[in-house]
Amino acid sequence: MSQGNDPAGLDRLRRRAHALLQEQRLPEAQAVLEEVLRHAPNDLATSIDLADTRFRRGQLQASTLPLLQAMRQLPRDVPLLISLVQHLIARGEVLAARSCLDLLALAPAPPPELWVAQASLRFALGEIPEAKALMDKAVAAGANSPGDLHLRAMLLQFSGDIDGACAVLETCLQRWPHFGDAAMVLVNLRKQTPHANRLDSLREQLRKLPEEAATPDQAFVRAEFEYALFKTLDDLGRHEEAWDALARCNALMSRLNPYDATAEEEVANALVDMPHVPVDARGRPEGPTPIFIVGMPRSGTTLLDRILSSHSQVTSAGEIIDFWRQLHWVADVVPARSQGLRRVIARSAGIDYQALGARYLRQTQWRARGRAYYIDKLPANIQMVAFIRRALPHAPILHMVRDPMDTCFSNFKAMFGNVSSYSYELGALAHYYGQYARLASHWHASLPSAMLDVPYAELVRAPETTVERVLAHCGLELEDACLAPERNAAPVATPSSAQVRESIHTRGVGQWRHYARQLAPLQEALDALQPAAALAAV
Repeated sequence: MSQGNDPAGLDRLRRRAHALLQEQRLPEAQAVLEEVLRHAPNDLATSIDLADTRFRRGQLQASTLPLLQAMRQLPRDVPLLISLVQHLIARGEVLAARSCLDLLALAPAPPPELWVAQASLRFALGEIPEAKALMDKAVAAGANSPGDLHLRAMLLQFSGDIDGACAVLETCLQRWPHFGDAAMVLVNLRKQTPHANRLDSLREQLRKLPEEAATPDQAFVRAEFEYALFKTLDDLGRHEEAWDALARCNALMSRLNPYDATAEEEVANALVDMPHVPVDARGRPEGPTPIFIVGMPRSGTTLLDRILSSHSQVTSAGEIIDFWRQLHWVADVVPARSQGLRRVIARSAGIDYQALGARYLRQTQWRARGRAYYIDKLPANIQMVAFIRRALPHAPILHMVRDPMDTCFSNFKAMFGNVSSYSYELGALAHYYGQYARLASHWHASLPSAMLDVPYAELVRAPETTVERVLAHCGLELEDACLAPERNAAPVATPSSAQVRESIHTRGVGQWRHYARQLAPLQEALDALQPAAALAAV
């Protein structure tokens, strides 16, 4: 009997593969794992190990194959299935991931942690109602950790149940007063008033936290409480004190997440210098049509999403990164932040854009849920405009444009966590905005009809005229519901989900002026970006 057909021999091969992986001998490990699967094709653990090994070797497409082959006969091993779903999502295989989740949903009397795991994965896919229902079951079954309750509060918030979210977060802070995540989200859910605020408790927690954090986790928690203090003081109109708290918060976050200006500029340079590929004037694909909303973060993209998804023929898919994932897959480039994108750009002339468009549509059209259009709202897709135009020439791209100071200040005061490193320091913020503005100007010059600018100020001051123009660009007629987005009951997964359930208003215009003195360096830096910044703000 050969080693491959002998159970004991297979175990020896698996141990050999793991030893090789520990020694970083990836090609040899890959060969052994492939040998195991030739004799045990239903070994899901080995399929996942092989996928990881190929991924680490830069073989993105090849890393997907053992995962999809494993779908033919899935085991009833819940932890392995959870791992499989995570791996499938990371490779853009959303349909297969949802199929696994449907199987997991059949598990009889699962423990609370299984409900939580499923809820987290449904949330990662943007399925808010499904994730909320799963978290409700998890809590009923005994899920009770800070992370569990925080996830439940977010899902309540995104579903529009602000009172329910507040109640959960208040419970969290009663039990865990040092829980910065809960404090930060809670103050964002409602405007703080002189008669209803947590100012004293926030200051008390800050007094208990070490001023010089010994670990990154301690620094992060302190930054969260400083942010909550800023938001409260800002709501109360105590702007001098508020700025001091925000400055302390962002100084901590900037140290934790230094901005890489060189990497950002290299990506913009590569996109601007990308060779021209003609847009294929092929026929319109069957099925629902995506509408892309791009721009700077905090430029009003969520408001535009809520307005358009109030239309009877449009739904929102939320902030999904599906196009970015499918682009990397078709280019066969392992995602690796800016380095990965630069490799994709280097291969751009050889990409099969028809295949890219077809793959994106296949993995996302379910999100339309029976409607003719679905919105892919991801501000960072401003980097993807040329790729989208080539892969999906029928898909409208809407570019949200807001006053540079309003946009940048809104980013500076947002507290994105350990992402968006540009947002925590004024010089970095101006530099990042400059790269965005330069890129937007380049798309307008090189692809004149690729995207429609939607000025935020016009949207909030003359909504009917602006919305009608935007809908016409998408091939739709104006409906009254689009002018009352506050009635849109659909979930919305964004930190500003409470604010976007309000009616259209102009309060977001000129908010930075409360801090004009402190923001003078930012204004000077933005002024120095002209004419690029001016072109992006038309």
